[in-house]
Amino acid sequence: MKNLWFTLSLACISMTAAAQDLQSPNGNFKMNFSLDAQGRPTYYLKYKGRDIIKPSHLGLELKQEDPNKAQDFEFKTRADASKLAQKADLMTGFVETDHTTATFDETWQPVWGEESSIRNHYNELCVTLSQPKNEREMKIRFRMFDDGLGFRYEFPAQKNLTYFTIKEEHTQFAMAGDHTAWWIPGDYDTQEYETVTSKLSEIRGLMKGAVTQNSSQTPIWQGGVQTALMMKSQDGLYINLHEAACIDYSTMHLNYDDKTMTFESWLTPDARGDKGYLQAPCTSPWRTVIAGEHGADILASRMTLNLNEPCKIKDTSWIKPTKYIGVWWDMITNKGTWAYTNDFSTVKLGETDYAHAKPNGTHSANTENVKRYIDFAAENGFDAVLVEGWNIGWEDWFGHEKDYVFDFVTPYPDFDVKAIHEYAASKGVKMIMHHETSGSARNYERHLDKAYQFMVDNGYPAVKSGYVGNIVPRGEHHYGQWMNNHYLYCVIKAADYKIMVNAHEATRPTGICRTYPNLIGNESARGTEYESFGGNSVDHTTILPFTRLIGGPMDYTPGIFETDCSKMNPSNTSRVRTTIARQLALYVTMYSPLQMAADVPEHYKEHMDAFQFIKDVPVDWQKSVYLEAEPGDYVTIARKDKHSENWFVGCSADENGHTSQLKLDFLTPGKKYLATIYADAKDASWDKNPKAYTITRKVVTNKTNLKLHAASGGGFAISIVAQ
Repeated sequence: MKNLWFTLSLACISMTAAAQDLQSPNGNFKMNFSLDAQGRPTYYLKYKGRDIIKPSHLGLELKQEDPNKAQDFEFKTRADASKLAQKADLMTGFVETDHTTATFDETWQPVWGEESSIRNHYNELCVTLSQPKNEREMKIRFRMFDDGLGFRYEFPAQKNLTYFTIKEEHTQFAMAGDHTAWWIPGDYDTQEYETVTSKLSEIRGLMKGAVTQNSSQTPIWQGGVQTALMMKSQDGLYINLHEAACIDYSTMHLNYDDKTMTFESWLTPDARGDKGYLQAPCTSPWRTVIAGEHGADILASRMTLNLNEPCKIKDTSWIKPTKYIGVWWDMITNKGTWAYTNDFSTVKLGETDYAHAKPNGTHSANTENVKRYIDFAAENGFDAVLVEGWNIGWEDWFGHEKDYVFDFVTPYPDFDVKAIHEYAASKGVKMIMHHETSGSARNYERHLDKAYQFMVDNGYPAVKSGYVGNIVPRGEHHYGQWMNNHYLYCVIKAADYKIMVNAHEATRPTGICRTYPNLIGNESARGTEYESFGGNSVDHTTILPFTRLIGGPMDYTPGIFETDCSKMNPSNTSRVRTTIARQLALYVTMYSPLQMAADVPEHYKEHMDAFQFIKDVPVDWQKSVYLEAEPGDYVTIARKDKHSENWFVGCSADENGHTSQLKLDFLTPGKKYLATIYADAKDASWDKNPKAYTITRKVVTNKTNLKLHAASGGGFAISIVAQ
């Protein structure tokens, strides 16, 4: 065998210097792949002749094997122990033995989405690399789209590479300049950080201040940041780095080297420090580079979805985009509580007696209060009601890495599951279940089938799951391979019960919702709840579409009309940094097929004229047009309802406000529409006058131009109804 591989090596020497080019279908992007003098896979990427990624290396470092580990129940020293360090190298010594090219072009229809059809058009290069020194083979597959590049590692079935452990993946992205970046600190357990805007060279110096307190966090420190990473070059190119189809693999972070201006992949480790266990044949997730000349180009990209496999659920008729309200905001502001009683400092399920516990009088998830929300949902055309804090255990749920923390089926004494089920059904309203795991994924899997069946039996077609706190099994991280497999296991299991999943505190999305569209939402970033914990930055919702939303929709929970949290709870001095008009706009700019009207009913009743937009706006779209977008400044998007000729427009602006010159040329020529414009009043601002808005109506056509101003922390929303 050694002679055979040596002969193969000689035959391929002339190929090591060979370079392969790949262009996008429109010819704007060009990638070059080659092997350097050390046999290291190397690539670079250009857009219209301008550098996006300068020459960068690819490869993986494997964990060195133990030469004395058991083999078939026997302990014996391996004869090739001296070569174990060499075998850990999947970075150098490669020769190219083959390459293939292909072109692919299809149009597919998502179950739900920002468009009713998506074009998947790319040119592909697959390079087969042999490593003679280890007698192994690896492929690197590149797909070039009109909006950028995706590539992944592939490991065919082979004798000398079957089971292997990743020590680190060394995928590089060498930047062509000191770009402006919108980033959050690298962390194995949370994405709930404020976004920092800085030059790449400033990341390391700003890192300490960027790491703020969270319920579970493990910062990478150094120069580590998370994806999706948004950047803008000095000459105006917009660049986004992310990953797609992260399945049976650890979530990727990016570590920045100031000296070489290079990002390198940094995977999330497990409890032992290992970063992935693979068995060939297998693949890595796709590493993605999206780029364009306009901020809107990034928002319009569908590369993340296109790099995922087609839908694997045969019957998707039960997957329904949903608009909902919930018993939530009063608890987030600490007006109400999740817990039923103050009697217990410790809870053991099956032993603690709730029947004789004294109610605390602040428990929000009680039958009468929930019926009030059901009434409001029915009166205003909402699909569903979410209830949190309905199940026993909340008196002792957090901070102890507790294993058996919830059972997901036993309600508190004041929550009548059957009565609520019947009442909601009589009103034509669905219920959304809440499963907080407190990070105990082991316990959740133990109860999953029983919990999902309980949902089916009681009329809950969707679940909001949560993973607050450190992960159990202890030592695992939210974004490690083990937990990524857990999240997907729950989604696949939910499909068996025809249940939709909205996972909070889970790993950031990578487009898997194309394959499993019952994954209808995720949190995975700082949502509206943080407005009650001191507030989000005013520019927060002008950045998230370029970062968090690149991987999939977010359950951001917009719609807060009363921005002074002390009106809910006098001891809560937080302010929601927004105007009412911008809260309306978020239903368009923060895409999700699962949208919540997050405030309490009494606040909506004070502004029913503005609330009308939330009632009217759809959650599933036929077409989306990205009118203007600048990360950190403003985002303006128009979307067409999937089931009518109506359009909806939203604009979210930062603390500086924004004036838009809108051309309505996306409307059907020759057709008249009635536009209802919800805008900031002249004296509106997020901090001094957040409730000042105007509502105007006018007939418009595709030739109409509108000049609209968004106040500081404000925005505008427009419903455009075909006549």
